[in-house]
Amino acid sequence: MAGCRRLSGSSLREVLGEAEGVLFDCDGVLWTGERAVPGAAELLERLSRNGKATLFVSNNSRRSVAELERRFSRLGFRGVRGEQVFSSALCSALFLRQRLLLGGEAGAAGEPSASPPGPVFVLGGEGLRGELREAGLRLVGEEEEPQERAPVCAVLVGYDDQFTFAKLSEACAYLRDPQCLLVATDPDPWHPLSDGQRTPGTGSLTAAVETASGRKAMVVGKPNTYMFECIVERFGVDPSRMLMVGDRLETDILFGKNCGLDTVLTLTGVSRLEEAQAYMASDSPAAKDLVPHYYVDSIADLIPGLDE
Repeated sequence: MAGCRRLSGSSLREVLGEAEGVLFDCDGVLWTGERAVPGAAELLERLSRNGKATLFVSNNSRRSVAELERRFSRLGFRGVRGEQVFSSALCSALFLRQRLLLGGEAGAAGEPSASPPGPVFVLGGEGLRGELREAGLRLVGEEEEPQERAPVCAVLVGYDDQFTFAKLSEACAYLRDPQCLLVATDPDPWHPLSDGQRTPGTGSLTAAVETASGRKAMVVGKPNTYMFECIVERFGVDPSRMLMVGDRLETDILFGKNCGLDTVLTLTGVSRLEEAQAYMASDSPAAKDLVPHYYVDSIADLIPGLDE
């Protein structure tokens, strides 16, 4: 059972020594805003020199993988490749490609659909839309001959800072068709801003669509396991030899638990140690699922557990 123990000393060296790799959340873990967490770049380089895989799982649907790769470089993280990055935008595109173009359940092999599916209605920005195009999906408003358009086959809710009543109404109109899928990139209800304020997240927009349409969304991002299924398919990792490091108990730590990973909470982001301790003291099994195995003040605290 997860015990929320500080990870340091001999236990730190033991945990990192047995791990084949580490999954990191990005916002609040590797960086805050436009500043890298001190020591984060050194940690990634040290992990690489020690032969540990580093992979990145982000619920942020605003940026494409290519944009995230450039952000890593801009913030001083050297050598991070796009293939290591699994965002909710990318994984939502892969999920819809599997369901709509390959005609199968996500994660299962499928044959190309006999006829092209209708377009996807997107509540989200250009980063998300770009991943969908890259996956071969058509988008509402971008068809060459809209007068011959097939019915909209999915509504995808991502982070949309231009969300309006008109967009909500349009999404609900498409969702009256029971064959139209409702998919959300992630469940995050809000995101912290640098001045201590909050901005609504995808989860808040999804709740509006669900309430207005009477439909329930399939959520792709953490804490659901689909991101990890994508990682296993690409890299064949063993969950028992991987660590999950994140800053949010309800997404990152629960994601690790759902995927069978040991988990590390870092205190540079959203969740506080007191929250984890309160969950640990609770009698609720659901609350105990949110308790990390370990915690650190910052991911820089992992560096002493690795050889030079």
